[in-house]
Amino acid sequence: MGKKIRVLVAKPGLDGHDRGAKVVANALRDAGMEVVYTGLHQTPEMIAESAIQEDVDVIGLSILSGAHLTMFPRLVELLAERGADHIKIIGGGIIPDEDIARLEEMGVSRLFGPGTDTRDIIEFIRKSCADSVS
Repeated sequence: MGKKIRVLVAKPGLDGHDRGAKVVANALRDAGMEVVYTGLHQTPEMIAESAIQEDVDVIGLSILSGAHLTMFPRLVELLAERGADHIKIIGGGIIPDEDIARLEEMGVSRLFGPGTDTRDIIEFIRKSCADSVS
């Protein structure tokens, strides 16, 4: 039996709505992944530090506040500075289509919009982590 995929789910910034993040976190747990949920009002620095300490494979950010062009790039930068750019970053929430390509060019692995089936998120994580947890 291989290593379980470890995912950190975080709510960066001032956004106070975390129902979607909790639904995704529970679905990932039900799929056999180890999930760490950091809670609300996390800074990119707090998220990067937690991800490194928890030795996660994936960070999932949920953003509804419109701060995606600030939060995602800062997290990518922090992970690179700390030699942890092997950690994949995914996200969800309210992100305009025109910003998705920009964020993926900056190093975000995948973004999921509202209403995404959690099975699609699980499948993406499993495929993207297949080499690191086998």
